[in-house]
Amino acid sequence: MTVTTLSTVDADGHAVRSALSDAVGRLDDAIRPVVAYHLGFCDERGRPVVADSGKSVRSRLTMLAAHAAGGDGLCGIPGAVAVELVHNFSLVHDDLMDRDATRRHRPTVWAVWGDPVAVLAGDAMLSLSHEVLLDSGSPHAMAAARLVGKATQDLIIGQAADVDFEHRNDVGLAECIRMAMGKTAALLSASAAVGGVLAGAPPATVAALQAYGDNIGLAFQLVDDLLGIWGDPAVTGKPVFSDLRSRKKSLPVTWCLESGRPAGQALAQWLAQSGEPSEHDLRAAAGMVETAGGRRWARAEARRRVRTAQQALTTVTLTPEYRRELCDLADFIVERSA
Repeated sequence: MTVTTLSTVDADGHAVRSALSDAVGRLDDAIRPVVAYHLGFCDERGRPVVADSGKSVRSRLTMLAAHAAGGDGLCGIPGAVAVELVHNFSLVHDDLMDRDATRRHRPTVWAVWGDPVAVLAGDAMLSLSHEVLLDSGSPHAMAAARLVGKATQDLIIGQAADVDFEHRNDVGLAECIRMAMGKTAALLSASAAVGGVLAGAPPATVAALQAYGDNIGLAFQLVDDLLGIWGDPAVTGKPVFSDLRSRKKSLPVTWCLESGRPAGQALAQWLAQSGEPSEHDLRAAAGMVETAGGRRWARAEARRRVRTAQQALTTVTLTPEYRRELCDLADFIVERSA
């Protein structure tokens, strides 16, 4: 990702990380170390560490949107912290539901403390996200909190659909896209919109930022789905073919199922099977997705969504250097390897 204002990027990142740490400090003694561990502030014994805290795309998006809409360097921070907390609430619960024992090359919360603590840690982050916004003193805090609340509802609906897909063999591409728009795009869209709202931007600007976020959100999920099949385990932290191992109805997979091509029909038969697939089976299934065109389609669709997102930013007045950084962030999302 090309960055035009490196000092601002660094300052924003440090400010958000510091504010996030302060917010976690509000939690009670029982749950605070668990949340701090998940966010990479400490190890499982509470000892301070410098651990991988993720890509911070959502908080970065909020800060860029606030700058682009003409806000100062501080107005977006409560929103950036809020969207990071919501995102991480969803990760802790996702890990529990999927029984994923590692994230960011460390044991997940449920794997260290058990299921009940993981549920409570996620709940604590979700509650804290709204507290941070409403206590910010911003005249736009309530509007921002409504956006975050709606995005959270959409995220949960999308996650519920994703769980339902595990038990169905008739999942279509259109409903898979709707699921992804809730599970992934909703919070990215809100992240951009919240930045504009906290900067006091007019409705048209907020709408353009929201449209930008919707499109990069779907692009993000498309790339995630590609990485879930072909990602490098050393980079992603997940086994190769991880989504196929669970026979997940991801976007490239559902596209193949609707393609009518022989490889897509063979993939449908494989997905309908039960039992633990072998490494040979997984390689064969990945080959079916590629032969049917799912890999090529997902990459092309992700790039098309990025172009649409970038076009949305040209319809309103934004600070030029930050519009460029938003465009760069979109490019990073579609070209990333983790």
